[in-house]
Amino acid sequence: MKPIELNNVQQILENFCNKEVYVHLETTNGAYASHFDDKAYTVGAYIRNAKVTFSQAKIVGNGNTYRTGLKMELGWIYAEGLTDWVLDHDNRLLMAGHDREGRLMVSLEISETPFKY
Repeated sequence: MKPIELNNVQQILENFCNKEVYVHLETTNGAYASHFDDKAYTVGAYIRNAKVTFSQAKIVGNGNTYRTGLKMELGWIYAEGLTDWVLDHDNRLLMAGHDREGRLMVSLEISETPFKY
């Protein structure tokens, strides 16, 4: 993965608009929080292979972290804290947000084919 390049990622997102795609969205502070503070709440969300169609996609940010929104007919998919991206050999857009220590905090992935388990 490499640091997000706003214009490149925006163009790729737009290429997925108005197509039926599969989305993977994951957020976590997982065990990271509870290892250092036994009073910390462990939170996370995970969805894989949600089949959606979105009509609008936007990525914005300050040069360090980015947020991406995908507008569907009845709502939005939204991820914040993204830092890195890659378009892999299967034409899947993979975006992730890592903390200062390189640990995964958020992931948003889009593909025209289902993700493997």
